[in-house]
Amino acid sequence: MLGAIGVVFGDIGTSPLYALKESFIGPHPLAVDRLHIFGVLSLIFWSLMLIVTVKYVFVAMRAHNRGEGGSFALLALVSRHFGAGRWNAALVILGVLAASMFYGDAMLTPAISVLSAVEGLTVVEASLQPLVLPIAVVIMVALFLIQSRGTARVGALFGPIVLIYFATLATLGVVNIADHPEILGIVNPYWAFEFFLYDTRLAFLAMGSVFLAVTGAETLYADMGHFGRKAVGLSWLTIAYPCLMLNYMGQGALLLGTPAAVENPFYLMAPEWARLPLVLIATAATIIASQAVISGAFSVTHQAIQLGFLPRLRTLHTSEKAAGQIYIPAINWSLLAMVLVLVLGFGESTRLASAYGISVIGTMLITTLMLAFLLFKVWRWNKWLATMTIGLFLLVDGTYFASNITKIPDGGWFPLVVAAILFTVLTTWSKGRRLMRERLDEGAIPLPVFIESAAMSAHRVRNTAVFMSASPDGVPSALLHNLKHNQVLHERVLILTVQVADEPYVEAGRRVDVHDAGRGFYRVILHYGFMEDVDVPRDLAKLTRIGAPFDLMTASFFLGRQKLVASTRTPGMALWRERLFAWMSKSSESAMESFRIPTNRVVELGSQVQI
Repeated sequence: MLGAIGVVFGDIGTSPLYALKESFIGPHPLAVDRLHIFGVLSLIFWSLMLIVTVKYVFVAMRAHNRGEGGSFALLALVSRHFGAGRWNAALVILGVLAASMFYGDAMLTPAISVLSAVEGLTVVEASLQPLVLPIAVVIMVALFLIQSRGTARVGALFGPIVLIYFATLATLGVVNIADHPEILGIVNPYWAFEFFLYDTRLAFLAMGSVFLAVTGAETLYADMGHFGRKAVGLSWLTIAYPCLMLNYMGQGALLLGTPAAVENPFYLMAPEWARLPLVLIATAATIIASQAVISGAFSVTHQAIQLGFLPRLRTLHTSEKAAGQIYIPAINWSLLAMVLVLVLGFGESTRLASAYGISVIGTMLITTLMLAFLLFKVWRWNKWLATMTIGLFLLVDGTYFASNITKIPDGGWFPLVVAAILFTVLTTWSKGRRLMRERLDEGAIPLPVFIESAAMSAHRVRNTAVFMSASPDGVPSALLHNLKHNQVLHERVLILTVQVADEPYVEAGRRVDVHDAGRGFYRVILHYGFMEDVDVPRDLAKLTRIGAPFDLMTASFFLGRQKLVASTRTPGMALWRERLFAWMSKSSESAMESFRIPTNRVVELGSQVQI
């Protein structure tokens, strides 16, 4: 639970820094009076109850793929039951779209969280305003610079720091509630309905800012695999949710007595002597929240690579013990660049708040649609219960989505543009790989035919040759090229295919499949889960059914490297997408590095493929 508090709740835990403030002084300002204070807080209370508690803790977190949560895990879980039909294609599009929107969130969370925390300095001393942006930029750069060191060393501190932060939230809330105990009445949904009845249009527009209180809810589901469903659920119900609501009610109590405090109610709740320490605690919490989102971006990228939606990228392991702690330099520096563009471009958290939210609610809405497939088709709930459950989720998510759309002109366009670009990249790579496999399969020779025609006449040399093959059928082009140019075959030929399953982990007993094709040829398939790392030498060393023990130091690995040429050949993609795919393929990490094959055991054979 302590670990979950440190990692999972950093994002949603920092929402009190800006959520209530933006609801009143954001793009659609509200009067700071009893009706609006009670109405907004009632919306926050019931939004956290319905979206986080009911939807994520009680329903979505039951939809785990062998303990793993998140968009790709849910996609793999649901699509497993649909085969290759049109429903599966629709689910894949939804899953990829959710992942694309997540990256927009990963850029905006560090920017708005750290900036809003550092802006507390202006409450301590107004003359410090010119220092806010430089300090925020230094913190961002430092945060991304330390990613390569890994979070193992500082991770142990996350839980206690965020626990202190949540205790501070609750304490500040209780102290202010004592002055206006009537604020506890916001738990009555009457106030939310009264707010809508008084001014429906303004209440609807205000929901775009109210939603900021819920951002981070998706993290509960995505990070479930690290800590387990029970730890995440219990820590939300017993610590995070009560502390958050006490703080929101404390801010509301402050506004009842001092409406002018709306400029920054979070910091003005504290007495003057405590504001600088509060800035430090809040900044530490926002750094941890940002760290969780950055780690999440690495994890999502790793899953996308394993599932075939992104090319292989250089991935470093920052912990010898925790396999999930990884660092992907290309993603790290791309995120830093975009975060700095956001911070310097928007300049203040109030303007950033307009861009924040739309990508998060988009991901939540997609999760609801995928849960609908799960409840009706996989779990086969009672139709009335499933309809009422999904109907409630769609009503809440749909209303928030519609309200957030109004923020598009004020900055909401940014995460949508990011999502559209990434969706194009993910789908282009996935379709390009499929087209390339089809082109290679067109000239493929069945293995039995090749063995009978070539193995009989070719000269055989000592030791083992391993030919990598994307397809478990046919003869890889590297084997054909090797025979054509070198005119020899090794005494043992392994045709190796690496397959990634639609589940996070594969048991050791299912890791290796070996088929003896005769005359010293073996078809070997290595199976991995999408959360696992591929290590070909380690797993080949366990082979026993290939005539002799596998010896890495006498084996040669033959890899095919295709030069891709864009063409107007059909079926295919638009020419610009084919060129994008060719560039991505050229820029990707080689199979040698990705599969951990020693460089001195590799021979690469090139060929040209039109797509």
